[in-house]
Amino acid sequence: MRPGLRGDELNDRSTRPGLLACVLVIAAVTAAVTVTRAGMHSAPVTGDGFVLSDRCPPSFELMAGGTCELRDLYQFYDSLQDRGVGGTRTSLPPHRDGFRPGQIDLGRYLFFDPILSGDGTQSCGSCHRPDRGFADGKPRSIGIRGQDAGRAAPTLWNVAFLQSFFWDARVSSLEAQAQGPLFSPREMGNEPAQLLRSLNASSTYRHLFRQAFPGGGDAITADEVYTALAAFQTTLVSFNSRYDRYAHGYAAALNERELAGLNVFRSFVARCAECHTPPLFTNGQVAVIGAPEPAGHPFDVGAEKTFDAVKLRGGFKVPTLRNIALTAPYMHSGAFGTLRETVEFYNAGRGNAVPAGMALYLHWHIGTPNLTTAEVGLLVDFLQTLTDETFKPEIPRRVPSGLPPLDNPKGIRS
Repeated sequence: MRPGLRGDELNDRSTRPGLLACVLVIAAVTAAVTVTRAGMHSAPVTGDGFVLSDRCPPSFELMAGGTCELRDLYQFYDSLQDRGVGGTRTSLPPHRDGFRPGQIDLGRYLFFDPILSGDGTQSCGSCHRPDRGFADGKPRSIGIRGQDAGRAAPTLWNVAFLQSFFWDARVSSLEAQAQGPLFSPREMGNEPAQLLRSLNASSTYRHLFRQAFPGGGDAITADEVYTALAAFQTTLVSFNSRYDRYAHGYAAALNERELAGLNVFRSFVARCAECHTPPLFTNGQVAVIGAPEPAGHPFDVGAEKTFDAVKLRGGFKVPTLRNIALTAPYMHSGAFGTLRETVEFYNAGRGNAVPAGMALYLHWHIGTPNLTTAEVGLLVDFLQTLTDETFKPEIPRRVPSGLPPLDNPKGIRS
């Protein structure tokens, strides 16, 4: 992670930001969102009118080498070491950045273009919708030809900070992750050769790829596709919630109930922060918690298959809680429809939903907190403060393939 923010007074790491500095930076960040990609274009336009941005998205700084680097207030803070898992002023883990503006914007077009699917009906945005917290609002995602994809779509907010991907942690990079849904017969149903044929048949895409990857050859390559998708996803950052304003020193950002909920969240009784560790609100690890499967669905072994480890049977990655109020239903299986139901599952006690006769190695943090009804309500209230869509990207009005971007709101510009 690279330190520093724009402004000489903020680049001086000998001075920690006080309340005034925090408020000024937050105001600047909020104002930045009004600058959209529609006003960023100065690169050559294709015959179809498509152009890639030559500026970094909000909250990213364009460096001398032409790449974009993330800037956020958490870069001023030290690591979690010796500060406790519930500490507010702690740094974020290492992250991915360093992509060029054109690569990021090309990834945005690809993300919303159904050309990436086998039959032109599914885009990445079909299961990772910006209006659903980059999930899709379904218990389990629905892929090509109406097939059940098997698990709920996880949010993509802050994926730049993750070290493993998918619920079962089976890959370690965004580039590898992209290939999962692209070539799954239950999701996007494509094949590598067909994907490249489709993209290379588009003169517009060939032009845009050469603009984004000037050192490449005439033909679009698979690695360029995966890189562009990764570049876009690393810009999906969410660190300007009301919780963040509180963490940076603005005490009035949380009301009395929300602050009480934060205290429950951080308590040794509830132990939420031990796995959903601030400021990312996940520790990135796999945990076996005994989450139930919906009626009629077989038991999902999860990370046991990834690591060939019986102790991880029924284990899944700890999801981030950021924007959690937008991503119902919850768990890998979409078992719970509301935040309150989800909190009550944890409160019901260790192993309360494990199938009869099945032995699982439940995570040692999972206990029986016996929270009161009031405390459960306070936790739910606090979780609502983690919502922040300040830098939600624009959905293109049209994409280079000419196919309609799915669920595109009317009037959104490209």
